Amino acid sequence: MAEKKQTVAHPKFRIRLMGFDHCLIDESTKSIVNTVKRTGAKVCGPVPLPVRRRRYDLLRSPHKDKSSREQIEIREHCRLLDIIDLSNKATSALTNLDLPAGVHVDIKVLST
Repeated sequence: MAEKKQTVAHPKFRIRLMGFDHCLIDESTKSIVNTVKRTGAKVCGPVPLPVRRRRYDLLRSPHKDKSSREQIEIREHCRLLDIIDLSNKATSALTNLDLPAGVHVDIKVLST
């Protein structure tokens, strides 16, 4: 009778980076991918998500001229990374990683 090997199921992590400057997001994704690959885990991505554009119209002078307006647009860039087979060494390397101030990071643990 053949014995079955028991494999340890490592959780799969999904990292979503958001920010207003695409250069900062690209630099931070490169640093995350380099640290994860250096520790031996697998990385799927980075996947660029669609840019979210928010547009606002502001009155220049609220009491004088209604047709004088100013348009403002804010663009939010997003990147998505999936990390598979993450070890304890990789998690400690990711927690010690310094990212720029303009980047927001969301981390989810997906069930395998």
